Amino acid sequence: MSELFEEQGSSLSRVEQAYRQLKNNILNNEFPPGYQALEPEIAKNLGVSRTPVREALIRLEAEKLIELIPRRGMRVLPLVAGDIIEINQVLTGLECMAVELLCKKKPSSDVLQPMEDSVEEMYSALDVDDIDSWAEAEEKFHRLLVSLAGNKRLAVQVDNVRAQAYRARKITLKLRPKPVSSTSGYAEVFEAITAGDWRKAKQRHYELRNEISEILTEVLDRYQLPHL
Repeated sequence: MSELFEEQGSSLSRVEQAYRQLKNNILNNEFPPGYQALEPEIAKNLGVSRTPVREALIRLEAEKLIELIPRRGMRVLPLVAGDIIEINQVLTGLECMAVELLCKKKPSSDVLQPMEDSVEEMYSALDVDDIDSWAEAEEKFHRLLVSLAGNKRLAVQVDNVRAQAYRARKITLKLRPKPVSSTSGYAEVFEAITAGDWRKAKQRHYELRNEISEILTEVLDRYQLPHL
């Protein structure tokens, strides 16, 4: 891992480097739920001192990805069904506001083209049963929706909350039904945004987020997953 810091040292602070690496380890389940490590161990693996590691861990704790335990270092927090429901409720509120803001900006077709491309990519991925590519296209749609809305503070909040849901999404993605309905929902949201109908777009996105939340809850119940 220390090579990462040599490559990025000129552009990123040690704290930022440690934060990004640790967050990546957590989101990709290299540090699975319940994983514990002491600060000196983490610092040694990253090839940095304990100070930037400590600051990075404080940021990760604020994002609800870990908990800091006195004299025991950090522990990666698992997600239970209640956590996933709460995360989706927050995302619903934030993303619906982003839909409204984007619609009211009345963006040109050129500005919206990347979003349209992401919807087409979702359909194309479904045609060949490539769920990983579908997930990448869906993530692109969400990222563009929030960034094009133009509210930087909202974008930061969405990014933090979506990071909390990332592990659960990655695990449940291949356990859920083929996302045909979700893809149609994204297409309908985009059509309403294109038409400048913020009320219709916002309502459809609200419905879509609730549908996704219900699917995740059903997967957790069906497969009796205590946590993710």
